[in-house]
Amino acid sequence: MSKTFLEAVEARRSIYAISKESPVSDAQIKDIVEAAVLHSPTSFNSQSSRAVVLLGEQHDKLWDITAETLRKIVPTEQFEGTAQKLSSFKAGYGSVLFFEDQTVVKSLQENFALYADNFPIWSNQSSGILQFVVWTAFAEAGLGASLQHYNPLIDDEVKATFGIPAEWKLIAQMPFGKTVTPPGEKEFQPIEERVKVFK
Repeated sequence: MSKTFLEAVEARRSIYAISKESPVSDAQIKDIVEAAVLHSPTSFNSQSSRAVVLLGEQHDKLWDITAETLRKIVPTEQFEGTAQKLSSFKAGYGSVLFFEDQTVVKSLQENFALYADNFPIWSNQSSGILQFVVWTAFAEAGLGASLQHYNPLIDDEVKATFGIPAEWKLIAQMPFGKTVTPPGEKEFQPIEERVKVFK
């Protein structure tokens, strides 16, 4: 029996211990990301979200770029912890890079000047929705994932390495793979302090 939507939402967790294995094929991974990009909502139906899937050596290259970039700015005595964290991401099967096309955003700002200040905000919200859809769909498929933000430090090198258009703004990185260690129990703040209902 398939899970309900809210059960799928509940099952999505940050998974940091991942391996270079996948319970689904590369084609299925591509299908998940493509479906998420097609059907995740965007403001004014702008369809500004972009995604890049890196597998195998290309995935490894992303985290090598990140490590070398951070090595230049993180104090030597602190880099060991950073290196271990980056190695855990590289240990995965692949990564999804999430971008927002700034050409689309700027066009909306020009065509709907009244809302110009809001379009970058709405663009980020659209990206967040896409990230959540991919993350939840990955969890449904048996893939563990987490969301990382090493932008803008790695932006230029990533664009040069993978031939990404200059107009695409990097928003987040999602390393994924077969779950090695499941997450622990999640603690919640009192729900009555977080949700208010007025009749």
